Amino acid sequence: MSFYTSSSSQKTHNLNTRQSPDPDSSPASSPGAITPTTSHTETAGSSYFSNLLWGGLFRRFTSEPSPSLSTENSPPTLRHAHTYQSDGEDDGMNLGKSMDGIYTPPHFHRRVPSPMGLPQLEPLQLLGFSARTRTESRLLTPAIAEEVRNLVPTRLSIVDEWNLVYSLDQDGASLATLYDKCDRYRGKRVGFVLAVRDTEGGIFGAYLSDVPHIAPNYFGTGECFLWRASVQAPLPPPPSLIDSEDTPDVGRSTTIRAEQNVASGQVNAHSIRFKAFPYSGVNEYYMLCGQQFLSVGAGDGRFGLWLDSGLEKGVSSTCQTFGNEPLSDEGEKFGVLGVELWVIGA
Repeated sequence: MSFYTSSSSQKTHNLNTRQSPDPDSSPASSPGAITPTTSHTETAGSSYFSNLLWGGLFRRFTSEPSPSLSTENSPPTLRHAHTYQSDGEDDGMNLGKSMDGIYTPPHFHRRVPSPMGLPQLEPLQLLGFSARTRTESRLLTPAIAEEVRNLVPTRLSIVDEWNLVYSLDQDGASLATLYDKCDRYRGKRVGFVLAVRDTEGGIFGAYLSDVPHIAPNYFGTGECFLWRASVQAPLPPPPSLIDSEDTPDVGRSTTIRAEQNVASGQVNAHSIRFKAFPYSGVNEYYMLCGQQFLSVGAGDGRFGLWLDSGLEKGVSSTCQTFGNEPLSDEGEKFGVLGVELWVIGA
C-alpha cells in the first residue's frame, strides 16, 4: 500500500513539473517536455533586430545631409550628375508630374560633329612613261586619271601613284605582251585602268578589278566599270557679236574632242566631260581574256569593250553588264591608235 502511495505522489510530482517549467532553464535541460516554450535567447534576438530596424529608420529621416555628398564642399573639378527639366508635357499617365526631368549620369558629354573634315587626297602621279615617249602619245592624263580615281574602290583611291604596266607606244602592239607584263601582279589586291584611243582621237577605257590573264570563263567583280572622256572645246562667239563692242569674254562650249589638249594634259579638270558606266547587276560577265582577244562586259552577243590580239581593232556596244553606250564615236567598230594599262596599289 505504501508502494502505491509513493507511486501516486511521484506521478503527481512529474505532472506538476511538466506544467510549470523553470523559466531560466533551456529546452535541453528538460528532456521530458512535450511542447517547449519561447526561450530567453529568441526573445533577445527578436528585440535586437526590432531596435536595429527602428533605429535605422529614425536616423534615415532625422539625420542631416552628409557633408561629403554635398555639392558645395565638392572639389571644383568634380562634375556631378544633373537633371534636365521636363518640358511639362504629360503623356496621359501622369509621368510628367512624377518626374522632375531626365537624369543624366555624371561626366556626360553631348556628341557634336567634328569640325575636322576628311583630309584631301594627294594629287596623282603617273609613273612609268619613257623619256622617248612623246607627250601627245600619252593617253591617260592627270585630269582624266582624277576622274577615274573618284570611282575606284576606297582602298585604292587613297593611292597617289599609278604605275604604267603596258603601253602600245613603248612595248609594241601585242596582247600577249600585255598579259606577260601583268603576270607579276597575280595574287595581289590591285586594280587596273585600261585606256584606249581610237582613230578619231576619242579616249575611253575600263577599270579592271582583277589581273588580265587568259582564262576559260568570265572572272572579276562588280567593281569593274567602263568610262569615256572628252574635252569641252570653246566655241567662237556668234557672228552677230563679232563686230559688236559688247562682245562678252565668256565663250560657248561643245563636246567636240580636242585631241592635242587631252594628250598634253593641259586641260582644266572642269572642261572634261567624263562619263562612267558602273556594274548594272544583270549578269556577271565582267572580264573574259583569251589568246585572241580581251573583253570587258557582255550580254546578248555584245561586248562593252573588246580588243583583238594585235591591238589594231576594237568593238564597243551596249552590253547588259554595264548598260553602257558605245564608247567610241566611230560606231560599234573602231580602229585602235593607242592602248595603256595602269596598275593601282602595287
